[in-house]
Order: sequence, then C-alpha cells, then structure tokens
Amino acid sequence: MDTLEAVTTGVAGALLIVGVLGTIIPILPGSVLIIGTLLVWAWVLGSTAAWTAGLIGVALAVVGMSASAVLTGRKLRREQIPRGPVLAGVAVGVVGMFLVPVVGLFLGFALGLLLAEYARRRDLAAAWRSSVEAMKSMGFGMLLECTCASLAVFAFVVGAVLHF
Repeated sequence: MDTLEAVTTGVAGALLIVGVLGTIIPILPGSVLIIGTLLVWAWVLGSTAAWTAGLIGVALAVVGMSASAVLTGRKLRREQIPRGPVLAGVAVGVVGMFLVPVVGLFLGFALGLLLAEYARRRDLAAAWRSSVEAMKSMGFGMLLECTCASLAVFAFVVGAVLHF
C-alpha cells in the first residue's frame, strides 16, 4: 500500500464527511466539496476502481444537488414565494447560528422567513402557511441531497476497498 494513496484516502474520507454534513448545515460546503474531493481522490489513486467509484459518486452528488434545487424551486414557485423572504430567512438563520448554538440556524431561518412573509402578505395565517410549505420543500430538498451525498460516500468506500 502506497503511503500517498492511504493518506489521500483518509483525507478524502474526512472531507466527504464534512460534505455530507454540508448538505444539512448550509454553512459547510456540501455536494460541491464531495464532487471535488472524489475527483481529486480518483486522480491521485488513478486506478480503475477509484475512477469508477469517483465518477459514480460525482454523478450521485450532481443528481442530488440538481434534484434538490429543481424540486425546491418548483415548490416555492407553486406556493408563490419569491426569493426575498427565503434570503431573509437565510440571513436571520446565520445570525441565529451564532446566538443559539446547534439549532439557531434552523430557528433563525424559520423566524426570518415567517417575518418576511408576514411583511409581504400582511396576513399572519397566510404567512404561516407559505412559510411552512417553504420549510417543508427546503427540508425535502436537503434530505434528498443528503441521501445522494451519502450514496456518493458509499461509492467512495466501495472504491477504496476495491482499490486497496
């Protein structure tokens, strides 16, 4: 076993874990980190097993990232929620992340989205309904992207086992 290959595989594994977490915690890099890591790992190892696993993992990460964006965007358009309230939710979520460890990002996003929707609609019940629908669609998108990212990591593990 080559030391460079072993170290590269270990570092790649750690980066892939960060990538999977990044599909759930938006502050961390997610699918893009997974794609880059798999391509560099396959290039350094250079074996057929590494390239096959790496390209399968890249395809899975791209599918997850694309499906998440398309499905979430479609749902937000159907519910007639513009980008402004979503961006407001993200901004308040980032602040919440620093104020309330662990759950502040999610609480801040929900609060920011609800407040922005209320300011836009001037109807608390309508703002609540649209905010809940937006959070459900974004949660489903995150779950889908996380699933595909996890499958990409599984492809990496299989490729690493076959390579070594």
